[in-house]
Amino acid sequence: MSTHRYLFTPPGPVLQAYYDDTTTNAIISGPLGSGKTTTSCYKSFRLMTKQAPNRRKIRPTKCISIRNTYGELLSTTAKDFKTIFGDLGIWKEGSKEPPTFTMRFKLPDGTMVWHEMMFVALDRPDHIRKLRGQQVTWFYLSEVKELPKEIVDMADLRHGRFPSMMLGEVLPTWHGMFGDTNQCDEDHWLYRFQEELAPKGELPDWRFFTQPGGVIKVSGQWVINPARENRENLEKAAPRYYERGMQGKSEDWIKVNLGNMYGFVMDGKPVHPEYNDTTHCVDDVDPVMDAPIILGFDFGRTPACAILQQIGLQWYCLDEFVSSGMSASKFAPNLLTYLNKEYPGHSFIGWGDPAGKHPGQEVESSAIQILNLNGIPCMPCDTNDPLQRRAAVANPLTELAMNGRPRLLICKKAKMIRKGLAGKFCYRRLQVAGDEKHMDEPDKNAWSHPVEALEYGLMGEGEGLQALIEEKSAVTYKDRPASPY
Repeated sequence: MSTHRYLFTPPGPVLQAYYDDTTTNAIISGPLGSGKTTTSCYKSFRLMTKQAPNRRKIRPTKCISIRNTYGELLSTTAKDFKTIFGDLGIWKEGSKEPPTFTMRFKLPDGTMVWHEMMFVALDRPDHIRKLRGQQVTWFYLSEVKELPKEIVDMADLRHGRFPSMMLGEVLPTWHGMFGDTNQCDEDHWLYRFQEELAPKGELPDWRFFTQPGGVIKVSGQWVINPARENRENLEKAAPRYYERGMQGKSEDWIKVNLGNMYGFVMDGKPVHPEYNDTTHCVDDVDPVMDAPIILGFDFGRTPACAILQQIGLQWYCLDEFVSSGMSASKFAPNLLTYLNKEYPGHSFIGWGDPAGKHPGQEVESSAIQILNLNGIPCMPCDTNDPLQRRAAVANPLTELAMNGRPRLLICKKAKMIRKGLAGKFCYRRLQVAGDEKHMDEPDKNAWSHPVEALEYGLMGEGEGLQALIEEKSAVTYKDRPASPY
């Protein structure tokens, strides 16, 4: 079969550089509609045709395409690959094996390309086991920012294992990983790779490509970027793509998905919609010595501590200490070490979830007792009433101090709390038709625990009490019997 119609010219200089690159690991970030997925598909095609043939004139390669969910993988990545190269192979899906596209086609020089592409969904660190034992030539990572670093780390150790010299085969002409993505958060492992490690020369086998945004900001307004890539193809297939794409979208959504800038897009209703990152986030400040540092605690298997101080009439969330899968007996000494290192000589007052005063089923001491035994002061809050907890944060976020700034400010050092307030701590959206609906209870995730620790710290210091009094007064008035007069 002729492959002449599969000749490809990447529609932009950044896409061209990514397509031609032979670094072991190459990642391209770009806005929606920028042509990065199509270019990645053709990059895979180029690599399979450049593989050296074995003595039977066969060019053998294997690839695993990874995305976070099978729904996304099959509806986007696999669909695009089959649309482009559908007549060069056979699609198999539905058995115990992952969905696989097996390609067999002849090149003009008489050699045969034998390529097998498997599509595997991996979205959690415990999915690492799916990669163990895999023998592949390369990995194609789709939407890299959605993949845990543990998955990428394991994939980086599994490529280059096919073909081998056994049975007259050859070694891989090239092996590695390449992938595409929308831009990530500033605390994502990919940001650290791109902006911190790579510029220092600490990642010699990695290369990062950043496309221009589809839109840019000029005089405070988003406008179409004349330097955008894939311009001609997009205008033919979807006229006014970016103009339509901006309509009805939030600032953060446009910034990440169309502007190709660092940030995140929330997928739910924020628990604290009062928070505005531009207004409430400030550079790190040094704590003062003449006021105690307040510690707020949320317990469970993911204990978290919010570190606060009231300076003047304003609350500053100075810092945080978060954990994952850690018992109170391990959390407490680690926190104590951190506090002694970062805040020597300071006095502390601690407030926690009142559930923390009860021992667990497997231990005799409660979480609060364990903190106290380790020299960390903590008292249970009077209540864990959701209304008062939310108000303990919402009120100082919306009330102004004498200097015109909000009474609660979040320092950049408190990364998880900052992102949780900005929308990661949310009521998850229900997948139902019609009007947008959300869960009744906030989603428990990595961001909920440090934000709730912040709530307990502020509530213990008296914030939010007025909201509870007003709510109870309203209920009492409502329930009074009607006047007989």
